[in-house]
Parts: sequence; C-alpha cells; structure tokens
Amino acid sequence: MDVFRDILDKQLLDRKGIKMGKVDGLVMTMSPRARPRIAFIEMGSITLARRLGPRTARLVARLGALFGGDPTRQPFRVASDKIRNIGVDIELTIDIESTPLNIWHERLRRHILNRMP
Repeated sequence: MDVFRDILDKQLLDRKGIKMGKVDGLVMTMSPRARPRIAFIEMGSITLARRLGPRTARLVARLGALFGGDPTRQPFRVASDKIRNIGVDIELTIDIESTPLNIWHERLRRHILNRMP
C-alpha cells in the first residue's frame, strides 16, 4: 500500500456514512526497530495549507482567526484505531456529532452556503 496515494485526500465517512471531510495530513510514529506506522489522520485547513508551505499555513491561521477561530487551534485528529475500512472512501468508527467538525460544518452551512444563490 502506498500510504500517501491511498489515504491522503480521500473522503472520510463517519460510521453512519456521513461525509466528514477529506484527509489533509498524516501523523506517523517511528521507533528504532519497527516500521513507521500511521498514528493519526489529520483534517483541517491549516494542515492542508502546511502542505503548501509554512507561509501559507500562517496565512490560513490568520484568516481563521479573522473569522472567529482560534489561531492556535490544532487540526482535528482521528486515531488510526478508529479506521474501519480503507476503500474508495475511508470509513471511521466515530460519529461526526461527537466531534468539533460538526460545529464547523454547521457554521459553514449557516454563514456561507445558505447565502449562495
């Protein structure tokens, strides 16, 4: 399995099949006598911006703060043991309602998507 090709940018689904966003980053652990392993999947605009460089990440953090977010907030992480299946989409064993992502989705829908023609 090519981890970056098979996981990065894939759609995440909660256990009910509700879309949670896409995989923006991977956090891996390394130990001297073992193979590297995925510890967490990260989601969030700052993680996505980090892929483009540190200046972009700082800009996105400032824009998030401008819109009422916390500029020091860390990306949302899902532990690797919460992954149920990796296929076309990545299925998780958690519900979106139990995560802070639900609040962000609702805010985005209320302030931006509902105002679009």
